[in-house]
Amino acid sequence: MKFELLTTFLEVSRTLHFRIASENLFITQSAVSARIKLLEDDLGVLLFDRSHKHLKLTTEGLRLIKHANEILFMWQKTKHDVGVAEHDAQQLAIGSLNSIWDIVLQAWLQKIHRNLDSVSLFTSTYSPMELRKNVIGRVVDLAFLFEPPFIEDLVTEKVATVPLHLVTTDPDHIEGMHVDNYIMVDYGEAVNTRHMREFQHAPPAKHFMSQPRIALNYILQAGGSAHLPRQMTFEHVEANKLFVVESAPVYHREIFAVYLAKSQKTEVIKQVIGLFPNIHF
Repeated sequence: MKFELLTTFLEVSRTLHFRIASENLFITQSAVSARIKLLEDDLGVLLFDRSHKHLKLTTEGLRLIKHANEILFMWQKTKHDVGVAEHDAQQLAIGSLNSIWDIVLQAWLQKIHRNLDSVSLFTSTYSPMELRKNVIGRVVDLAFLFEPPFIEDLVTEKVATVPLHLVTTDPDHIEGMHVDNYIMVDYGEAVNTRHMREFQHAPPAKHFMSQPRIALNYILQAGGSAHLPRQMTFEHVEANKLFVVESAPVYHREIFAVYLAKSQKTEVIKQVIGLFPNIHF
């Protein structure tokens, strides 16, 4: 199977339009149609329902999306691994939740770059379930999660405990649990459950956002409040753009590194984990 067929399929499944997909891929619309037809013939199923005014994915097409993404990811990882081997570098595939990238991993990657010249990084973002599966399946060498998996073949190490302070853009806020335009950030089940219990009498959240960076940028532009990691808000608090609600509860979110107990890359994994500067931020 040619990889451009899968790439074309994913673009059509995203846009649900042959013409727009062709423009995004810089090929003709007839080429897009021909590739989809080749893929359908190869698989022996219809991937798109063309009987309606608007293109729709069939049940088989919906199932293929996940497999197509996995195949293309593994191909990119393979090309990268083969390429770095020529330069005596060791590839390390790191997977994480989106929010953890924002909170601690960006600066950590730079530290790896400065201190471990022989390590070539291959990073990706997954859901918690995908991260556990991909570590066991050796797709990812090292994963970062909020909730540690209790699986016998995996090593779990706590690498950080991140305090989450309630901050607001309102300099005249009244100390207490009631703040305006609260943004609920998804930090995992433990924090979400505690927040719902402690803020049950407060007005409902204005918005729900999966990443603290998005919530931070939003309230800086539009105003509002959110529980955010201390290290992300420090400079804005110092500049009087954000204000800490001192009477509000401070949540703590632990971050865990997870890897296979029998990984061939255990030595380099321990080296990169050792580059986390502190357990507590």
